[in-house]
Amino acid sequence: MDFPLDIQTIMKHLPHRYPFLLIDRVVAMTPDTKISALKNVTINEPFFQGHFPTAPIMPGVLIVEAMAQAGGVLAVASMQEAKEGTLMFFMGLDQVRFRKPVVPGDQLLLDVEITKKRAKVIKLAGTAKVDGKLVAEAQLMATFEG
Repeated sequence: MDFPLDIQTIMKHLPHRYPFLLIDRVVAMTPDTKISALKNVTINEPFFQGHFPTAPIMPGVLIVEAMAQAGGVLAVASMQEAKEGTLMFFMGLDQVRFRKPVVPGDQLLLDVEITKKRAKVIKLAGTAKVDGKLVAEAQLMATFEG
């Protein structure tokens, strides 16, 4: 694969579509190990209409979802059981922490690495940073359909 991966390539790996596709580019990936992806946060995001109209902040659950989507691209590249477009479902979240608000104009750098994988289950550790500063982190566990 040539990097960066653009949105068209990402959509081949993930079943998500607008408004729920939350990664814009994959800048680096080592299958079976780690991935780095970007999410450009703009005021045009539909969730900003209600979260919050006078002080727009990206919901933390969507930051974690963006980590999971980056992990999904990594999983498709790493696990024989995960094919392009395979549905990946959360099984658990641990040690989720939010450090700083994410606002329009920010660019999230999502770094996700595989900590364990077995058959159709994968464990991931993810961080989200803006301008090099940690804004969120989580451990994720997911399984695959089929």
